[in-house]
Amino acid sequence: MLKTIFTLAWPTMLEQFMQTAVQYIDTAMVGTLGTAATAAVGATSTVNWMVGSTVSAIGVGFLALISQAWGAGQKERARAAAAQSVSVTLLVGLFMTFLTTLIAHQVPIWMQVDPSIRQMAGNYFLILYSPMLFRTSTIILGTVLRAAGDTKKPMQIGILVNVVNIVLNFFLIYPTRQLGTMTVYGAGLGVEGAAWASAVAYAVGGVLIFLALWRHKDISPRGHTLRPDREILRGCMKVAMPNMLQRFGTSFGYVVFASMINTLGGTATAAHTIANTVESAFYIPGWGMQTAAATLAGYAYGANDRERIGRLGRTFLPLEIALMVISGGLLFFFAPPLVSLFSQDPNVIQLGTTVLKMVAVSEPFYGVPIVVEGMMQGMGRTRLPLIYNLAGMWLIRILGTFICTQLLGYGLISAWACMIGHNLLLFVLFGLTFITGKWNPLRERIRAS
Repeated sequence: MLKTIFTLAWPTMLEQFMQTAVQYIDTAMVGTLGTAATAAVGATSTVNWMVGSTVSAIGVGFLALISQAWGAGQKERARAAAAQSVSVTLLVGLFMTFLTTLIAHQVPIWMQVDPSIRQMAGNYFLILYSPMLFRTSTIILGTVLRAAGDTKKPMQIGILVNVVNIVLNFFLIYPTRQLGTMTVYGAGLGVEGAAWASAVAYAVGGVLIFLALWRHKDISPRGHTLRPDREILRGCMKVAMPNMLQRFGTSFGYVVFASMINTLGGTATAAHTIANTVESAFYIPGWGMQTAAATLAGYAYGANDRERIGRLGRTFLPLEIALMVISGGLLFFFAPPLVSLFSQDPNVIQLGTTVLKMVAVSEPFYGVPIVVEGMMQGMGRTRLPLIYNLAGMWLIRILGTFICTQLLGYGLISAWACMIGHNLLLFVLFGLTFITGKWNPLRERIRAS
């Protein structure tokens, strides 16, 4: 069991580690341009999460459908679903490209970004979302490959994309300069250069992930129609719609959360942006395990293997908690030097360090909902996570932050305390769901019979 888990999980962890490393490098490179540049990039990052997570929800629908078909030995059905994922990617990608580029310069206004950096933030957002079709391809088609047990190919493509991003950053952000005796040519585009580097990298990744799926020996959609298949799409949407509502609702909550933080001033916005970037690296073990949990649970559910599903739960949870204890401990002790990588402002460093140490203590608790939700996704159970996540986001994080920051006049620390309260509520709700067995449809089916 452990060997199977790590075989699926480690490529996803490495891929996410590389993505996070690029976020670190991006933030550090932009950070050399000043606090205003960092704030301009970070001010719309939560909208980025909202768009990306909404598209990811469609991938979850295909993950459940394909992993269950794979576990049941229905390989042709899995390939037919892969073909449908290509059509959905094209449709959703074109729509999201039109929508995001249309609203690009309105987003900073909605986010209550400081007027002095709104133009910069709007230009960054517009460039970043120009290749949304390719980003959609990377998200949905990458999930299809993982659902069939291939986590290595998305990892390899992800690493290449990140390398392209870093190299282009180096040449597009900074002007022509001297490094010792060598002249290094640069475009000097600043924040817009960082956006163009990411946009080109996304385009490369989208093309490569499509080619990888099309040529794949096991899950290639070749030979299957790309026309809409109602049965497959209905099954996909049955799982995806609750997850999409959940992700949109929670991501929109992140937007509201960030907009309230933006009203606290440039120092709070910069500290929040940097702390989010630093924190993301320490969730890598959790999210890597969630991918493996979703895939393996889907296999076991498709094969109607009740015993294997039970063993998955008993194996994943202790392993996940142990990994999150380690990552939380590392985050707590290394918070100050990590924040210092991205800013030289002592106020930003102090504030960012404080909130990171706070959230580090709660990380082991957050490992439980990550894994339990992953297993439920693989088995197509997305309604309870929808209720839990929306309740935590809007009743604890958003309402609490509004009261603390807008009514009582408290600062960033109070907002992050509300965020931690949100995570602890999810720990309680998903923990009870696991203990009572409501996460496992096979267990409930046996009880009903």
